[in-house]
Amino acid sequence: MNASSRTQISAEDLRVWRGFIETTGVLNSRLASRMQSESSLSTGDYGVLLALREAPGRSLRSSELAASVGWERSRLSHQLGRMEKRGLLRRDPCPEDTRGSVVSLTEEGATAFRRGSVPHLRAVQELFLDALSPEQLAQVEALTDTLRGHLGLDESEGGSDLG
Repeated sequence: MNASSRTQISAEDLRVWRGFIETTGVLNSRLASRMQSESSLSTGDYGVLLALREAPGRSLRSSELAASVGWERSRLSHQLGRMEKRGLLRRDPCPEDTRGSVVSLTEEGATAFRRGSVPHLRAVQELFLDALSPEQLAQVEALTDTLRGHLGLDESEGGSDLG
């Protein structure tokens, strides 16, 4: 039975849904906890640093950064303020739009990102990749692609804090 022929949610559907949500919640929580304890970066810090590191010139307009990490502008503004105080990034006025700003990765931010990436990738390996066979990992990819297509997401969307 495909999704379009379902008329109501079954007990089996709900069991699968709940297992998915609870498991991804625990996985995200454990990844976040390890990141904070092993690198002193929050998942929000890491997501912003990752987006800036991958951007041309290691800079993005704040509106582009908000879209890249999948956050509302107010949440991003608060996050950027905390990170700027710690020297991880800097905000400069946007030359094309006086209402906007350009957010740039600092050397201190790049160093923090590099230091945080090693333990983060180790945690991804231990908590996620080691649990799955190559075949299961391919199934996860196929399911993720299907869900992203159904939700109308392209490759740049998603807003994952854990990169």
